[in-house]
Amino acid sequence: MKKIVFIIGSLLWTALLSAQNVYTLEECRQMALNNNKSNKIAQAESEKAEYERKAAFTKYFPDLSIKGAYIRNSDELQLISEDQFLPIGTVNNGSFSLTPDQVKNNWTIIGGQPVPLDANGVPFDPKKNPEKLQWKQYTTIPADQLTYDTRNIYVASLNLTQPVFMGGKIIAYNKICKLKKELANSKLNTLQEEIIVDIDETYWQIVSLSSKKKAVEGLIALLDKMENDVTALIETGMATKTDKLSVSVKKNEAEMALFKIDNGIHLSKMLLAQYCGIPLNEEFSLKDENDESLELGIIEPISIEDIYTKRSEIKSLDLATKIYKQKENIERAKLMPSIALIGTYAGTNPSFKNGFDTKFEFDWHVGVTVNIPLLHWGENIFTLKAAKCETAMAQYKEDDIKEKIELQVKQSEFKHSEALRKLEISNRNFAKAEENLKQATVGFEEGVVPASNLMEAQTAWLSAKSNVIEAAIEAKVSEINYKKATGTLLKE
Repeated sequence: MKKIVFIIGSLLWTALLSAQNVYTLEECRQMALNNNKSNKIAQAESEKAEYERKAAFTKYFPDLSIKGAYIRNSDELQLISEDQFLPIGTVNNGSFSLTPDQVKNNWTIIGGQPVPLDANGVPFDPKKNPEKLQWKQYTTIPADQLTYDTRNIYVASLNLTQPVFMGGKIIAYNKICKLKKELANSKLNTLQEEIIVDIDETYWQIVSLSSKKKAVEGLIALLDKMENDVTALIETGMATKTDKLSVSVKKNEAEMALFKIDNGIHLSKMLLAQYCGIPLNEEFSLKDENDESLELGIIEPISIEDIYTKRSEIKSLDLATKIYKQKENIERAKLMPSIALIGTYAGTNPSFKNGFDTKFEFDWHVGVTVNIPLLHWGENIFTLKAAKCETAMAQYKEDDIKEKIELQVKQSEFKHSEALRKLEISNRNFAKAEENLKQATVGFEEGVVPASNLMEAQTAWLSAKSNVIEAAIEAKVSEINYKKATGTLLKE
């Protein structure tokens, strides 16, 4: 019955392990990129820049709009305040004249010409003193006939504006939006590189701890066997209880180290799960945890000029410099004239086209507008100089970061070479430690090597194994950092 329960339990445990998700490094990278909120923000920023670029391109085309307005006035429009009375005269050949029978004034003859007399009988010139004329007939202009209902006014218009010359402002604005799109993509690449480095370091940390765990478990297995062997030797008188106690102490130390490694793996997996958006309570494993050998890539030398073209930080600063240069052109455009074609099809109600009519009457207008800046007390010149200073600042930042990147590349190259050298030495030491452990084990089983020597060999083996694991992971991480420094991490 015990055997059956053991077999069933083993099968269930195996099924549970096989049900765990196994993630590769590439899968972890992709999950982290999809889960990272900063990466999503950067992607949205890139999308926004694309829409801004498309919006800027529309500035080349005419602007067409419909406008309308409604105005409520308190009173009607009255052209005259009261009825007007106009005398009736005679118009001959376009000139106004009068005859004695049209006025009540008395007349006299002076120089052979009739001249009217005023109320006092004094002759006067009717052109100079028309107020002294006493007309017999008048025509009336009623005030109510020149009163119009303008209390409700409606205006509607269709307007078209086509830029002709804006001093290069539209061209510069389009270039800025295109550069901003490239800048957003460059910043996105920089952020993704940082995310990948964090993921890779955590991933390989888990692989390192898992490899150390296997080594410690192997040591515990050796100590278990050694404990049984010492017990048998005690019965034959070839070992003492002190030897068994020493083995037990060593075994406890190994179990404590295993406990710490398990905790480290658990915490590291929680961190990786947070990066990747995996539930923290999910049990998972990594593909490279079960691989005994770790493949290292070949680092090929890259010229510093090629690195400058590959590094997204340099590209971002170069784009920023170009953007500031285009901002100079925008500020310079403020010093230049601007020309635009305009066209309008507009109507009002009441209509003023043929007198006042309470209906819509439309008319069209076309023309050219020119704006020439004359005097702004140097404001536009000062803003242009300020824009030039921003361009210079961006160029200085680019030169500074190039120097720092060159140092970073040299340092990462040195660290990778150092890690490879350390791995080579660690492998040689491990080979010697493994051979020493093999000889000590054989000698202990034959009774010619004391237990203390075997435990020293086991400790040396575990230390050498740990050094190999650490050196291999260090070489892998330094390889990643070198690729990041040379701008080739996302181009694998």
